[in-house]
Amino acid sequence: MLLAGIDIGTLTCRLLIADVSTDLAMKEIESDRQILRLGEGVDEKRCLSPAAMSRVVKTLCEWRDRMEVYPLAGVAVVATSAVREATNREEFVANVKSEAGFEVEILNGDEEARRTLLGIQSGLPAEVDEFLGIDIGGGSTEFMRAHNTKLIEQPHVYSLDLGVVRLTEREFHTDDPPSDPALFAAEEVIQGELEKIRGGLGDLSGMTCVGTAGTITTLAAMAQKLSHYESARIHNYRLSLEKIQQLEKELRRRTRLERRDIPGLEQGREDVIVAGTVILRVVIQTLGFQECLVSDYGLREGILVHEANRLRSSKSKV
Repeated sequence: MLLAGIDIGTLTCRLLIADVSTDLAMKEIESDRQILRLGEGVDEKRCLSPAAMSRVVKTLCEWRDRMEVYPLAGVAVVATSAVREATNREEFVANVKSEAGFEVEILNGDEEARRTLLGIQSGLPAEVDEFLGIDIGGGSTEFMRAHNTKLIEQPHVYSLDLGVVRLTEREFHTDDPPSDPALFAAEEVIQGELEKIRGGLGDLSGMTCVGTAGTITTLAAMAQKLSHYESARIHNYRLSLEKIQQLEKELRRRTRLERRDIPGLEQGREDVIVAGTVILRVVIQTLGFQECLVSDYGLREGILVHEANRLRSSKSKV
């Protein structure tokens, strides 16, 4: 079943066209991702800016044209934190429909976590059993406690208002490089958000920490000093707490402009990577993990798994 999925995120928009087999294995046909910053200023103004909406709609129109050459069985387009929080979200959804022709589904935090979990599970190595999935996004961070081989109807999923764009705009928008007071303030924000879900997560001893999305995959690329993004070297890479701490120190010593020279750091992420690294480091330390297994599979893969299940379920009822 040939499917296309688009993830409209707070920082990044992602496209994936893949052939999804009956056992939900995926063969990628084409993919793309663009840092478009749809959520810039949303934390403060609760409103998507015209410029940001225009950037995203333009990219979606380009992707639509690329998708038209494929005999797609289904297309799923979802939006996350920035859109669900914006007071003008209906305007954005209407613009996407009228200009790009896509129906946009706005996911709430729990559903975003559930579909991210589907994506993570589709790419985990067999030796991983029970795990805690972490998805650090631009506007929110999702936590998913689940099993690799068990598709639980109601897994433990949580979504926090904690993301790299949101934290950067709150705590890291002035000093460059970031000051110690900014770092301490950011750590307090992260700890405060974590306290909301720690009781629900329960005992995490013996579990594997699995991390997905741009911050974590970028750190894996930086740890290996990759000159260009290589999914095969990033997927299932083990990122130690010690390495995360080393990368954080290196990032904090440099200005935004100087960070562009760091191998593995995706262009356009230089201003938010500090916030993302601090989030990951504080989360891992607080929850008692010593490393993070990096997954290059996440929400956009989960979108396709969900769509494949939905279409097959619909056919079976006919």
